[in-house]
Amino acid sequence: MARPNHCGVCAPVPSTCARPETRPGEPGARSRSWGRRRVARADPRGGREGGPWAGPPPRPPAQPAGLQGEVATALGAGSRRAARSAEPELDAAAATAAAAATATTTCAAVVKMSWHPQYRSSKFRHVFGKPASKENCYDSVPITRSVHDNHFCAVNPHFIAVVTECAGGGAFLVIPLHQTGKLDPHYPKVCGHRGNVLDVKWNPFDDFEIASCSEDATIKIWSIPNQLLTRNLTTCKKELVGHVRRVGLVEWHPTAANILFSAGYDYKVMIWNLDTKESVITSPVRTITCHQDVILSMSFNTNGSLLATTCKDRKIRVIDPRAGTILQEASYKGHRASKVLFLGNLKKLMSTGTSRWNNRQVALWDQDDLSVPLMEEDLDGSSGVLFPFYDADTSMLYLVGKGDGNIRYYEVSTNKPHLSYLTEYRSYNPQKGIGVMPKRGLDVSSCEIFRFYKLITTKSLIEPISMIVPRRSESYQEDIYPPTAGAQPSLMAQEWLSGMNREPILVSLRPGSELLSPRPLPEERPVFNSVAPASPLLLNQAEKLAAEDGWRPSSLPEKTPRWSGEHRPEEKRSWLTNGFDVFECPPPKTENELLQMYYRQQEEIRRLRELLTQREVQAKQLELEIKNLRMASEQL
Repeated sequence: MARPNHCGVCAPVPSTCARPETRPGEPGARSRSWGRRRVARADPRGGREGGPWAGPPPRPPAQPAGLQGEVATALGAGSRRAARSAEPELDAAAATAAAAATATTTCAAVVKMSWHPQYRSSKFRHVFGKPASKENCYDSVPITRSVHDNHFCAVNPHFIAVVTECAGGGAFLVIPLHQTGKLDPHYPKVCGHRGNVLDVKWNPFDDFEIASCSEDATIKIWSIPNQLLTRNLTTCKKELVGHVRRVGLVEWHPTAANILFSAGYDYKVMIWNLDTKESVITSPVRTITCHQDVILSMSFNTNGSLLATTCKDRKIRVIDPRAGTILQEASYKGHRASKVLFLGNLKKLMSTGTSRWNNRQVALWDQDDLSVPLMEEDLDGSSGVLFPFYDADTSMLYLVGKGDGNIRYYEVSTNKPHLSYLTEYRSYNPQKGIGVMPKRGLDVSSCEIFRFYKLITTKSLIEPISMIVPRRSESYQEDIYPPTAGAQPSLMAQEWLSGMNREPILVSLRPGSELLSPRPLPEERPVFNSVAPASPLLLNQAEKLAAEDGWRPSSLPEKTPRWSGEHRPEEKRSWLTNGFDVFECPPPKTENELLQMYYRQQEEIRRLRELLTQREVQAKQLELEIKNLRMASEQL
């Protein structure tokens, strides 16, 4: 009978038992898998084949002789019995300790994650970019090939202006927004500059006025006719002459009417007052001369009281434009800024540029302390300029890279981390420039919160890209469309130059809505016709009807305001809702557009029916009241 196998201890065990594992580095150490493979083959001599288990089992250690040896043997046997009896208690204690350690580790992990939550609640987490279809793009547009780092495109709810190539001077195209598709090669241009056009900007308070600057060191103000251009426009409304070198940037003041800023390669920023009768203005009202190199970008805060600039010396400056003094200047060497932007009312600045290792970088600054940025983030190693765009209504920041087709967008907050990455719109077509539609020109029925116009020179194409919040409902979404800046100035030019500051006038984007804080209209005195006197209640109801839909019965008193002749154009303009002209709607070009127009008409018919029902009920109430008044007068 074969001798039983041993495990290195005196107690015999079955032959399937494996020897206890040894520590790494000790003689006889083997991996567990190797040990399991060796267990199956037993050696004929009673041990196991190969390794330290081959041959007879090791002998027990020698015991001392005499009485001491007997005592030691007895003690050893007792300790072995005690150890065997205590094994279950030791296993339970070990299990309890392991559970306590696991619980402690889990609690620590929970506490650690509570400081940096993995998920952040945001209604704009799933915003996505939707490019327009081919028939809704602008094709065969000769986009400029200038290497100047500008947008080269300006958009408003009526027109899109694009800087183009022109022999013998500079020019740009003004295309009606609804005129999509292939552009006529002989389409009329706006030309009058003697050098290449470097920048164009629409007047925020007049959709038919645009400013352009050129390498010929002049700025021109153009008045665009309401109808389509039939020939080249060469006569400008005003010409501003003051710079001695080419002019690279123009910016309109955000709240004051007829105030224009220009920055030239003579290191000067000039402020122009266009509220004059002169057609050629040769002297600006202010000149800011604090820059030491070429100015790369300009940005205003919400009310236009502060101006932020970046310069070729890679410094950011916050300037009081009326005094021409520097309030803050960044001397931080780790970030070389090329573009800067005010972040609405957050009292912060966002700049894009490069790091010390020439990586594209964004930095966030406190406008009252430009010594060190609040945060920096490297994006990639590309060399194109990053154009920042900020939407104050949604607190979203968009970064558009020149020369690549991607648009990154973030959510900005006052708490750390100030910049939260949302996602990225990707495209294989690189953009030369970019245009942005004002908020009042967006399509609120499709939950559109931003719209870009991407200039693709490789295809001579202008591609609209809509940033959309996915919502199932087609009704107006109040939470993503707060009141926004409208097309009415809150200050006149002289008021701003005298030192006044005022926030922009807000409007609601709800279709058919009016200004939330309009200017008070002059008081009018009602002129009553020679008819029987009516009751005050009847007059109140008639005035309510007139205020709702402009209808007033002939038998009721009429009001003839003195400003009615001046207000008529505004009445026609009120039919322009979100850039959609009810009277001059272009015919549909695709089946989709036809269906959309059909559904829109059905919705309008349903609304008119409801309105008609309400008017009938109100008319019956008025008839009953008239009948009661007649009965009361007969009794008297």
